Amino acid sequence: MTSPRNTFLRALIAPLSGGALLLAGPLGAVEIPASTASSRTLGAPLTAPPPVPTAAPAAGSTATPSTAAVTNTKQIVLELRKRTISLLDNGKVVGSWPVAVGDPATPTPTGAFRVRNKIVNPQYQSTKSGKNHPTIGPQGPLGDRWIGFHTTEKDQFGIHGTPTAWEWTVKGREAVSHGCVRMLTPHVRLLFDQVDVGTPVIVKP
Repeated sequence: MTSPRNTFLRALIAPLSGGALLLAGPLGAVEIPASTASSRTLGAPLTAPPPVPTAAPAAGSTATPSTAAVTNTKQIVLELRKRTISLLDNGKVVGSWPVAVGDPATPTPTGAFRVRNKIVNPQYQSTKSGKNHPTIGPQGPLGDRWIGFHTTEKDQFGIHGTPTAWEWTVKGREAVSHGCVRMLTPHVRLLFDQVDVGTPVIVKP
């Protein structure tokens, strides 16, 4: 497997100012949406979500091997109509949280998947300029956790954190992203710590 520094993915979150995209940080690989428009800064409230970027692990990050064996009985279940994501263990719900999902024009894919990668502190990289967004961590475009679960020829889809400026999209259970699943920071950290690469991810309509 390639090192995190050379692992580039594409994420599907809302656009940043200047159409920036994202990279990944310590623990896995992230995908990012290509931004098409907001001139607002991360700290300012957004009236519309940002576009889809590209991600790669930040310097010094450690990617979780995509071939890791799963030895537990856990499963992530995402219900798009309810805008809810749950963690099950042996069929019992051990946690359930609100999410923001893909816009009808760029929907979150449905079906049976598995966790492909995990990244701590993903970093956003512009697909247009190739420049990395300087902010990583909880206030970065992808928050401080990324759980990738699906990839296509063009894009990658994942569950990731949400900076304060976009928390309203999660609290309101909005359908506004470019296909990725947004969670609040405390929630995505809990989920991240309890799943492994290979954990099943079921996305229901």
